[in-house]
Amino acid sequence: MNFLTIGHRGVMGVEPENTLRSFVAAQEAGLDAIELDLHLSKDGALVVMHDPDVDRTTDGTGPIAEKTLAELRALDAGRGERVPVFEEVLEAVQAPLQAEIKDVQAARALAEVMNRRGLAGRVEVSSFHDEAIAEIARLVPGVRTALIASRYGTDIVERAVQVGAATVCLNIRRLTLEIVEHARKADLRIIGWVVNTQDHLRLVRAFGLDGATTDQPDIKRTGRFTA
Repeated sequence: MNFLTIGHRGVMGVEPENTLRSFVAAQEAGLDAIELDLHLSKDGALVVMHDPDVDRTTDGTGPIAEKTLAELRALDAGRGERVPVFEEVLEAVQAPLQAEIKDVQAARALAEVMNRRGLAGRVEVSSFHDEAIAEIARLVPGVRTALIASRYGTDIVERAVQVGAATVCLNIRRLTLEIVEHARKADLRIIGWVVNTQDHLRLVRAFGLDGATTDQPDIKRTGRFTA
């Protein structure tokens, strides 16, 4: 079975997260896919950032939703990088993408881009929010979706099935064999996060997961040799 390695916000362990620099580094490291996060700016731009505000990852302060794209562009997102918009990432790398959306509004904005550019085959859409997954599935024919969970039980499987997600992305610190077996019975793919050490990697391989989201680019190199 091919074990999928997904770069978390690019390779945030070594580069500024959710920047073009980080995404290019993930692709150059040979990671199979790249995960990123999407929010809407005040003027409706689909910008690539994880938090709802800019404080942690830039030299600015305040909510993304209260800033225009021009105001966001003026910020330093680390090492001189600027906050990218989603379509810039599409041009900067060729790797498959996993785009995490935070709400239904972001789902609608992403759907417009995906339909216009025919991205259902390249972009898997993920979210912690069931309603956002249901909305993107409604709007984008053939889209692949993944339900993410940090604190969860076997109910995550029923939730994923309910919204038509083919994958669950699960915090490895709460993973149990019971949950894995339950997900397999429902024919769900399972991705573990965040896998940054050899011990984490051995754990997800022992559980027979389909892949891992990682901050560290060398997981791709070591992962193929770890049983």
